[in-house]
Amino acid sequence: MRNYLQVVGIVTGVLIVFVTLIQFEVAKPLIWLIFIFSPILMIWMTVSILLAPIEIKETFEEQWYQDRPDLLK
Repeated sequence: MRNYLQVVGIVTGVLIVFVTLIQFEVAKPLIWLIFIFSPILMIWMTVSILLAPIEIKETFEEQWYQDRPDLLK
């Protein structure tokens, strides 16, 4: 598995834990801790996605929508 997929999974998991803790109104110090570190997690995820070694073969003009083959030019 690529590193950026792990990062996205970790940040998504932290978000789910954060929302769950808020809904059950437990562990307020943990809620605040996650809230304070959330910008760092978002920056980490954004940088790891932007630096991911993915090569895109199609150009924007060649393929408008990848999930709609009927819209190809």
